[in-house]
Amino acid sequence: MLAKQNSNSISGRLLSLDFLRGFIMVLLAIESTGLYDYLNEHSKGEPFNHFIIQFTHHPWHGLHFWDLVQPAFMFMAGVAMAFSLNKQWTSGVTWNQSFKKILKRCGWLFFWGVLDYAVRPKGLSFELWDVLTQLSFTTLVAFLIFRWSNMAQIGVCIGLLLLTEILYRFTNVPGFNLPFTDQHNFGNYIDTILMNKINKGGWVAINCIPTAVHTIAGALVGKLLLSNKDKLKYLLLWALICLVVGYGLDGLGITPIIKRIATTSFTIVSLGWCLLFLSLSYWWIDVKDHRKHLTFFTIVGMNSLFIYLFFEIVGDRWFTAYIYSISNGVLSWVNAGELLKVLVGATCVFGLEWLMCYFLYRKKIFFKL
Repeated sequence: MLAKQNSNSISGRLLSLDFLRGFIMVLLAIESTGLYDYLNEHSKGEPFNHFIIQFTHHPWHGLHFWDLVQPAFMFMAGVAMAFSLNKQWTSGVTWNQSFKKILKRCGWLFFWGVLDYAVRPKGLSFELWDVLTQLSFTTLVAFLIFRWSNMAQIGVCIGLLLLTEILYRFTNVPGFNLPFTDQHNFGNYIDTILMNKINKGGWVAINCIPTAVHTIAGALVGKLLLSNKDKLKYLLLWALICLVVGYGLDGLGITPIIKRIATTSFTIVSLGWCLLFLSLSYWWIDVKDHRKHLTFFTIVGMNSLFIYLFFEIVGDRWFTAYIYSISNGVLSWVNAGELLKVLVGATCVFGLEWLMCYFLYRKKIFFKL
């Protein structure tokens, strides 16, 4: 899980990918401090709330910026897989050897994803809603079809989306036969089988079926970036197609955009945004060579697994509350207001987490699966 790399191997990375991954992890780390929730709760009815609400998940039918974070995470995993497999196979690694590495990686992803939700105040819990658990499935699917033709892989993506539509619309399980209704859809039914419970927030484990499209598409994009084709033209074209199709399905009343059950319209439109974000990042950083001032994000992006597990497991259960207790105690000496306490506490928590990544970066230590 831990690798030490030399400077040459680091400099050969796709910097735009590290930047995007780091940008997302920075946003997630800030979320873990509780800052977004506090600002959202205390800005109700104010113009600022229209902005800060974008850093929360949409309650059901609709799309916020925050709903794009998990798709981007899974999409970039696919892009990184393409670069990794290309490096392996050009250095003589066989498909079977790569398959064993992927199985091991997926096993660890599943383990950490389950562990993230396992420890609860009332005891141990088995849940399959974490992004790492879902990524363990989508990564394996993307690898198994990686050598297929582009059209064949696109066909698989279409098949996965059609399967999702069929499962939600035509299974007709009593009590779970309302395709796009919270707590009464097919995804909820499967959760009662897998975990004997339903997520109160509406999340479902079989999101891994449609969102496998994100990782497969990421792998296809990774291969495109490694080719001699006109990369930006294809990226922007597919981004436009996905955005038009995704919003079209929702606007025409065919399939609503619902992130919590990863409807086909959501999967497609979120993929369009991921393609657009990567296009802009790739053009600005790798084509135009604007690489200054990116280190703040790339430091986190190069150890995304470490920082994610840290603030999800350690931070959520101990670290964040401990730092807040210290900062709130100090600020209480000067009768600081609640907003200042939250801002200072969040800054301290995030700053310490970033410094951990910086320490690992300076030591050239990178956590991998």
